[in-house]
Amino acid sequence: MMSFDQVEKNIQQGAEYVQNKVKEAMPKVTFNKNGYEIRTQVLDMAKQWTEFEYSQKFVGWDVTQKRDPNSGEIVTKVGMPEIPGVDQVLETAEKFYNFINNNNSK
Repeated sequence: MMSFDQVEKNIQQGAEYVQNKVKEAMPKVTFNKNGYEIRTQVLDMAKQWTEFEYSQKFVGWDVTQKRDPNSGEIVTKVGMPEIPGVDQVLETAEKFYNFINNNNSK
């Protein structure tokens, strides 16, 4: 004969099983984003992409060495990447947004 605790445990497990099956059977509800939310998300993606692009360029600075024809000395030139501004982020966002809208004019 089962004890009261075992019966209670079986009932609890049965209830959890039914609850999980009901959750699985229910349709997944997703809400569409409005235009403002989409543009905000695209702008955030553009900002992240621009930051990533800059960090990759920062890691690989442009270093060149050439010999000066007049003096014969080796001249080293170090070119640091330009820090991106708001205009570059907005330009990247526009490219992303045009891609989303299938407007490949640029």
